[in-house]
Amino acid sequence: MPKKKTARVPRRKVCKLCLDRVERVDYKDEKRLMRAITDRGKIVPRRISGNCSRHQAQITRAVKRARALALIPFVNDSYR
Repeated sequence: MPKKKTARVPRRKVCKLCLDRVERVDYKDEKRLMRAITDRGKIVPRRISGNCSRHQAQITRAVKRARALALIPFVNDSYR
């Protein structure tokens, strides 16, 4: 008797910022912002990071502000 393949249901990603009860994402928080950026300097999309839409918009705004103020790089140095 052949084995039946069961459909694997992926776990729902939860927003880490909601779990930490972060009210507002600050552009000066480099450690948190660097986790939201890929090694090529792109902002990680919501479907991959699991952030809620409110926090994803705050992260995007904060990353762009931090880049403009040269707190975080536009592109990682090892990529150039």
